[in-house]
Amino acid sequence: MSASGGTRAIVAALAANLAIAVAKFVAFIFSGSSSMLAESVHSLADSGNQGLLLLGGKKAQREATPQHPFGYGRERYIYAFLVSIVLFTVGGMFAIYEGIEKINEPHPIEAWYWPVGVLVFAIIAEGFSFRTAIKESNEIRGGLSWGQFIKRAKAPELPVVLLEDFGALVGLVLALGGVGLALATGDGVWDGIGTLCIGVLLIVIAIVLAAETKSLLLGEAAGTEDVEKIKAALVDGDVVTGVIHMRTLHLGPEELLVAAKIAVQHDDTATEVADAINAAEARIRAAVPIARVIYLEPDIYHAEADTTAKP
Repeated sequence: MSASGGTRAIVAALAANLAIAVAKFVAFIFSGSSSMLAESVHSLADSGNQGLLLLGGKKAQREATPQHPFGYGRERYIYAFLVSIVLFTVGGMFAIYEGIEKINEPHPIEAWYWPVGVLVFAIIAEGFSFRTAIKESNEIRGGLSWGQFIKRAKAPELPVVLLEDFGALVGLVLALGGVGLALATGDGVWDGIGTLCIGVLLIVIAIVLAAETKSLLLGEAAGTEDVEKIKAALVDGDVVTGVIHMRTLHLGPEELLVAAKIAVQHDDTATEVADAINAAEARIRAAVPIARVIYLEPDIYHAEADTTAKP
């Protein structure tokens, strides 16, 4: 996985979540807090998610085969989609179940200093992980807002880690609030309510992740800026006089397929057209390096037969 895939952010999140999961589970054993149990399962699920992202990045690096001639770049999308499912089933549904159980059968929190201390430690550790993800994202985000970055990013790892870390921090605040209210009132129902809120939060994040990764799995075109660069690179004003229509498709986060029908003059020779196509491919790869698979079809342009559509 390339640096732009956010490997550093994934490793930072994995290390933080493993340490936090152990600490939360120990706190649950000593305190009996359902919020701590839900949060320990949440952190364990997040650790598994980061493992899946790393595995997907590794598998995506395999060479193309006759059975998969365009390579395995989309493996990263598949594993990112699995992450959203794991977050929903393991994290969200378990937290909702545990929260309902605690509300129906509340019990006071024992050894309050365990959950409070662990939650403060977890907020610091998750804050470090979140800071790393933000730093990695800022290197490629450009002028996009955070919402636009998450929606438009072709590499799924950083948006996944960003949303996971954001959800983890909000969940920790909810857990701290539930534990604090349970301690202040002596009513364990608040601990259950905090746990229930954590579950709802995780499900919302999982739905957002699933929607974004589903779009990537279905196949997304290149961004508007890259499309314009490719069109400009295609036309040389000599042999290639225009683009009749063009389609682009991400075969993976860092591999783009370009298929275009280009307009040539009726009196151009086959050699001239072939040379022009080779030159156009070189210009495209120079302008958009991830455009690695390019198919160009020359045709005589007729205005009445123009089927130009948005790429």
